[in-house]
Amino acid sequence: MNRTPVVVGNWKMHGSRAANASLISGVLSGVAPRGQRSAEVVVCPPFVYLADLATMLEQAGVGLGAQDVCTEAGQGAFTGEVSAPMLRDVGCTHVIIGHSERRAYYAETDEGVGRKTLAALSAALTPIICVGELLEERDAGLTYEVVGRQLEAVLRALEADPIGLSGLNRCIVAYEPVWAIGTGRTATPEQAQDVHAFIRGLIQSRDARIGGSVRVLYGGSVKPGNARELFGMPDVDGGLIGGASLKAEDFVAIVAATQ
Repeated sequence: MNRTPVVVGNWKMHGSRAANASLISGVLSGVAPRGQRSAEVVVCPPFVYLADLATMLEQAGVGLGAQDVCTEAGQGAFTGEVSAPMLRDVGCTHVIIGHSERRAYYAETDEGVGRKTLAALSAALTPIICVGELLEERDAGLTYEVVGRQLEAVLRALEADPIGLSGLNRCIVAYEPVWAIGTGRTATPEQAQDVHAFIRGLIQSRDARIGGSVRVLYGGSVKPGNARELFGMPDVDGGLIGGASLKAEDFVAIVAATQ
């Protein structure tokens, strides 16, 4: 099944107005216009810079994503939180949900990831749902158990909501082996493919058509030197890029590797 590749740049807690302007200028001058490239491109800066970049990215055909979203869909007394409608209002098209750093440092739960997915879909945002195992979990042979548990929480949330499992048609899943984030270690293409195939198979067990069409990204130290081989795997549909997305030439090269 033909699936449009996606390359997502997660800037994490980096940037300034000056640095962002320089980075985006380099990215936009390096990637082909939307109608001439094979991949969908999304960048996810910190919250405070979203509005600055919205107009520039929309005109260039590049998606704008937030790095997190509140579980609550409306307004209210939730100090420090940002709702999905607010993200949509400032020009966001995507949002990262359940990143390993949110799970590890901010007590993000599987159930919370499911609720955030519903909130994002209700505001017409594309959720980028992150799943992945720790090094000790991989070494203990628990990769499929952990990834399956994380993804099942999202599937259950969808199935229990009027949105239904069809909401997955508007989602992207990102497999990020935690042991390969910021460590310089990278899953081999074969290791990545095995887990991506498992993710796709789990979704196909619920709905074969949705499982075949959902895009699954790899997020674990993707660089220009390994991107093409990773993206060449049959179930790897692009990447969730961390550190390499902060260097325009590297990010542009990774986008080019999808062709």
